[in-house]
This record gives sequence, structure tokens and C-alpha cells, in this order.
Amino acid sequence: MYQNGAVRPPYARLEDWMKTMPAEFRQMKQAEAEALFRRIGITFAVYGEGGDPDRLIPFDMFPRVFTAAEWARLERGIKQRARALNAFLVDVYGRGEIVKAGRIPARLVYENEAYEKAVVGFVPPKGVYSHIVGIDLVRTGPDDFFVLEDNCRTPSGVSYMLENREIMMRMFPALFRENRIQPVDSYSERLRRTLASVAPAKCKGEPRVVLLTPGHFNSAYYEHSFLADLMGIELVEGQDLFVEGEYVWMRTTEGPQRVDVIYRRIDDAFIDPLCFRPDSMLGIPGLMDVYRSGGVSICSAPGAGVADDKAVYTYVPEMVRFYLGEEPILQNVPTWQCGKADDLKYVLENLGDLVVKEVHGSGGYGMLVGPKSTKEQIETFRAKVVDDPGNYIAQPTLALSTTPTFVEQGIAPRHVDLRPYCLVGENIDLVPGALTRVALKEGSLVVNSSQGGGVKDTWVLAE
Repeated sequence: MYQNGAVRPPYARLEDWMKTMPAEFRQMKQAEAEALFRRIGITFAVYGEGGDPDRLIPFDMFPRVFTAAEWARLERGIKQRARALNAFLVDVYGRGEIVKAGRIPARLVYENEAYEKAVVGFVPPKGVYSHIVGIDLVRTGPDDFFVLEDNCRTPSGVSYMLENREIMMRMFPALFRENRIQPVDSYSERLRRTLASVAPAKCKGEPRVVLLTPGHFNSAYYEHSFLADLMGIELVEGQDLFVEGEYVWMRTTEGPQRVDVIYRRIDDAFIDPLCFRPDSMLGIPGLMDVYRSGGVSICSAPGAGVADDKAVYTYVPEMVRFYLGEEPILQNVPTWQCGKADDLKYVLENLGDLVVKEVHGSGGYGMLVGPKSTKEQIETFRAKVVDDPGNYIAQPTLALSTTPTFVEQGIAPRHVDLRPYCLVGENIDLVPGALTRVALKEGSLVVNSSQGGGVKDTWVLAE
């Protein structure tokens, strides 16, 4: 919010709002927000820690603000990255030109556990593998943004982006009258349009789109039902669908209805027991045969996960140059690959200063934040890295930007990251907003909700 001691222009109108808000009023509004979240049912699940796994995600009422110019640059960089990631996926399941050119090691691609041999040689409709790309960004200076990671499979959290805005508008309508804030409520329609635009070759007429969920025990089930409802499409489980002939069908009270596009929110391993895990009770037997024959589209496509592996991530700037012939607009965080001898040596000598992550880890688990760890934790993690170096990458602890955040004592800076959701179909689309996650613990760099992080509304100001 502040730059060189002065309030940054996008936050100017919020300074008075912040300073004139009595503590009692703020506490009342915070309680109101929590009540709204609980009534709507916005919870996330944490398993394995005992007690009630369904928890209310902490919501911070102080919005994060971007100018139109800041967002325009981010939008160009995000769309560029989404194009390159999809070009990479089509390539590595086809001719593998980037590997042949020596731009990325073959083993990182073809020996990757997320590389699905079942789709080799298949090009999905419109050449799109990853239809919803969630790109995690951090800001380190006025004009400096870095990409932390790419989420090309089923990035979650967009329901928080939409609900954060809904709740802020309900609680502080005057703020929205006084500030020209670009709306985000068109996201569900844009998503539905994107999904429909990649209907398979055999689809005739208006595509029927469904959202496939693992069921109500899944940690993101609220989001699945929320998005299906907003898009006006059916929320289905594997048992609701079946394969017959060249198509996938949905069981309904009026008889079977053909399904053209499946927005799946379950992992590759579980979508078809005849192709992947035979013990899966969540998928549809025979689905992959119909998919490969052009009878149904699966979004995001099976196999998309190889593009968001944390070791492959280090090569995304090279993908931009190789496939698009452009320089990357958004830079990666400098990254050491522990599978390389020189990188491993450096990482082991500097564990106390680095952030070390499992290549396939997520949710803030399987990582070491060196400066925030004890000597015992560092040595325990050192043994893990030495035991399996290829399973880890390391990055410097960046001077992450902070935003004003309401805490018990009033206002305090807290570290944040940003996850915009880029939609890729016939066109590439990006709603002017994102999920801002905030590390509510003082000094913490970990923003994941499972690790005590919260969320806040993200504003993009109109020009």
C-alpha cells in the first residue's frame, strides 16, 4: 500500500476508509463476514489432524488493489504463459520437438509420473490440454512480479474469488460506488463459454456440459457445486455417467442424455478404471476410449499435469521462446534443481536460506522454509533431499510484497500471493480479478489455507 513512505495511488481512497473505521464497527463487520461464509457453506477440508475437518477460511476485509495498467501487463504475461504451456503439452504428446531440440531433458517429460501414455498422439479439440490455468504470482517490487508455479490440472479457489467480491459488495456498498472496480461476476459465463467452445468433433448442436466431482467428501466440493450452479450445468459423480457405443451418457429421470464436455475435478488416475487405476470407484469405465475417438471432451485434458510439475516449471520461459518466439513477460523465481549435482551442492550448503519444495508437493506441505525453520527441521529435511534429490527444487526466499490486513491490533502488513484464472478454449480469456491469499501469521510466507492462510478481495480499477 505504501511506497517511499507515501500511499500508493490505487489505495488512496482506502486510507480514509481504514483510518475512520471504529474498531467496534470493524469487529462487527468481520463477524458478519464470517457468518455469511458459514451460512453460504464456504469451508475447506483438512484431513488427518483430528476434530472437525471442515473449517471456515479466514477472510480479510481489506482488499488488494491493482491499477488498470498493472493488470494489463499481468494479463499479457499470463495469457502468454498459458499459450506456451498448451503448446508444450500438444508437442510432448506428439512430435516432442522441444525435447529433440535439447531445450528440456527427455527424462523430465517422459519419465514424469504425470505424463500419461494413454494420450500420446492425441490432439484434443482446439489443441487445448489445460483449459483453466491457475498461475501463482508474487510481487517483489513496484513493477516486479514472479511466477511461483503453474497449475494446469484443476486449480481450485475461484469460488473464493467470486464470494469474496459478493461479500465485500454486500458489506461495503459505498466503497463500490466511490471506486470504479472492474466486475468479476462474468467468470462463470466465461468458463461455460470456454468449455462449450472445445466440444468434440462428434458434437451436434448445443454442447451439453457437466461438472464431474468425486463427491461431497472432497475438500473442494463446495466449489464444484457452486460453479455448476452458476454455470447452469449438471453436477455429476462417476456413477451418474456411463459409456455406450461412441458416446458418454448421463442418467436422468427422463432417460439417458448425451454428454459432450466433462469439466472434471478429479485426478487422472481415477477418471477411467479401464485405463488408469482399476480400483477407482469415481470414474467412468470406457471414458478414455470415447475421448480418444472424439466422442467427448475432458477439461482439463488427461496428461495436462506434466506441464505444472515443479521441475518442468523451470523451463516455461524456454517454452515461451521456443513455441511463441517471444521473450517471457513474466519471469520465474530463480530455481535450483536438486537432481543436478551442482545445484544439489549449492542447496545443501544453503538450506537455511532457501525454500525447498517437493516436485509434486502442494498445499504448503512437503516444503522447507529455511529461514523460518529450526536446525533440527533443516537437518531432517536435508536427509530427505540427499535420499531423493530429483524430488526437490529450491528457490530463494523473496522479499514478498505485503498488503494492509486487519489483525486484532488494527492494521498490519501481511505477505500475499495472487492466483488469476486464465481460461483457454477457442479464445484465451481472463477475468479482471484473482484470488489473493494472505499469510495471516506475522512474518509467515505460507499463504495456503491448510497452513493458516486466509483470503481477501482483489480489485482491478477501471481506467
